Amino acid sequence: MEVLIKFRKSIMLFIKVLIILALIFTFVGVWRGFYVYSLFSSFANNLIVLSYFVLLITFIVLYGGFRIGINRLHEIIYSQSLALFFTNFIIYLELSLLSRRAVAILPMVLSLVLQIAVCFIGAYCANTIYFRLYSARKMIAVFTDESSSGKLIKKISKIPERFQVSRGVSLLRYSVQEIKEIIDGYDAVLICDIDKTIKYDILAYCYAKMKRVYVLPSSTEIIIGNSYHIQISDTPVLMCRNRGLTIEQRAIKRFIDIVFSLLGIIVSSPIMFVIAVSIKICDGGPVLFKQNRITKNGKIFNVLKFRSMVVNADKDGAVKATENDNRITPVGKIIRPLRLDELPQLFNILFGSMSFVGPRPERIENVYEYTNRFPDFDLRHRVKGGLTGYAQIYGKYNTTPEDKLKMDLIYIERYSLFLDIKLVMMTIKILFMRESTEGFDDKDNKNARKSNSLKEIEE
Repeated sequence: MEVLIKFRKSIMLFIKVLIILALIFTFVGVWRGFYVYSLFSSFANNLIVLSYFVLLITFIVLYGGFRIGINRLHEIIYSQSLALFFTNFIIYLELSLLSRRAVAILPMVLSLVLQIAVCFIGAYCANTIYFRLYSARKMIAVFTDESSSGKLIKKISKIPERFQVSRGVSLLRYSVQEIKEIIDGYDAVLICDIDKTIKYDILAYCYAKMKRVYVLPSSTEIIIGNSYHIQISDTPVLMCRNRGLTIEQRAIKRFIDIVFSLLGIIVSSPIMFVIAVSIKICDGGPVLFKQNRITKNGKIFNVLKFRSMVVNADKDGAVKATENDNRITPVGKIIRPLRLDELPQLFNILFGSMSFVGPRPERIENVYEYTNRFPDFDLRHRVKGGLTGYAQIYGKYNTTPEDKLKMDLIYIERYSLFLDIKLVMMTIKILFMRESTEGFDDKDNKNARKSNSLKEIEE
């Protein structure tokens, strides 16, 4: 086993190659068996196989289908299945175009079903082998704030195959020197919300001791982490542009917003009509829900949504939606998980108050509250608010404001047209992931007691 561990990266690469080959051979087998009339010259056939390979790899990488050992097993299978769906759909169009006729669709459906079965087997085997080769690291958590750090520990503890948080130490009980001595007995360190001077001291110590470190970054560290390295004579310097999107980027982004919002309105108009009629029939109330939100440079605008809650749902004040919230209407229970209540925001995008991709615009009272708690929260208003965004893809409905801020800053600092395209494609993936719409617990609305997660593991 020790010999295999030395070659574990090569082994995992080999397994991924086997999965790809199995998926391609399944497609080729169905193609040659059912689409005889769409077979061409050897060169043309090889081009089709090559295009299938390129598309499949592109979609699998885009949706994280090969993040074995990082994503959960069901998410890996789902990601690969989604990649296969889009690949097969495009190849079906390609075969129909080359054959100058609409080829039968059932064989392609059969191919998809067989390939999903291959995904189940391949992902399960790959996952099992991964965790045999990569055992969970024995980890220690260093923290000050038990409440916020406890939530992070709880998230990590849900993945025992990767993380084994064996102990938590508080800076309120141990000195930095004592913590360093404790660190020596562990494989990895999780650095939570602690003073930056102490954080850098512990980080330097771990670097010297060759210990793996997981750091909970601050807003400033995210900005610095996305800086550019330049050389001034014999001195390395980090440059932070801090200017947001360039004029060219804003122009291209606006052009794309106009074109695709118009296209989206045209394509989704039948769906919007059905939803509007359903809402009206359900309780006779207004179809649209308007709410003041804050976007770029603190500008206030009315966001449009299909009403998914009862009329005057916020009569007792702004209360976040919880699991099984009785304010959600029967229509709302259908359109909210699928994000169909957001469709009217295509008009917000068309008229320029929103963009397709950007930090999700928050309601005014939330912005005031979050800015008081996290002064850096206003930094997310450097760009226009979006229908979807980095925090919506990688977070959940109940993700904390601080974590949403950090993800939005990552988007702003890493902005590119490719990133926008990637996030739009990723949005399709999360539409059918229930955990992405997970509501707040009732205790979040009542400022409940602090978490004791760290106390349970702290000596």
